[in-house]
Amino acid sequence: MISRLPLDLQLDSLRAALSRNDVLTEVLTRTATLDLPGWYVTAGCLFQTVWNVVTDKPPTSGIKDYDVFYFDGSDLSWEAEDTVIKAGQEVFADLSADVEIRNEARVHLWYEDKFGVACPPYESSEAAIDSFASTTCCLGVRVETDGRWRVYAPHGLSDVFNLVVRPNPVLAPRSVYETKAARWQEQWPELTVLEWPSTDISRTCSGG
Repeated sequence: MISRLPLDLQLDSLRAALSRNDVLTEVLTRTATLDLPGWYVTAGCLFQTVWNVVTDKPPTSGIKDYDVFYFDGSDLSWEAEDTVIKAGQEVFADLSADVEIRNEARVHLWYEDKFGVACPPYESSEAAIDSFASTTCCLGVRVETDGRWRVYAPHGLSDVFNLVVRPNPVLAPRSVYETKAARWQEQWPELTVLEWPSTDISRTCSGG
């Protein structure tokens, strides 16, 4: 089982699995050219690619978009973020995928208006990834200037390879987790979805 391998071998297995998704590798390569501070490709396009590989589905099956996080606290204006989004649209124009770019330094400015709950300011892209509704979502990958893959996986990789969906109740509301988990299980019935803890300690925003 991949989840019982030493971590360096798990990382090799992760890269091998993700590399089977040609759209994902293109998104990684092209995002690197944008030179965004603290960027990661993150969330569903990563763990869902692994799920597809593990369950013998086409690598892009069920993936609705490709999320790119970056963190630029030097300019929190919408205009600055929109400039980056438009640059990304040019870079990804011929790619048959929906790539969504967001400056995680700005999330607290619009989140409450959109979702009805407050989100404290993030201090980094990693902090934003930490807030996803499921620990399975808490995964980010970027390509460094020397070609190395930088992987952020605060909860490890075992659940991803074992098809386990585990709640992350520190910030995200239960409803977000359960809605996402139900949708995922329709697409990947092999998943094991763990229940939300009986004590709901969520208070603020969700991710993923």
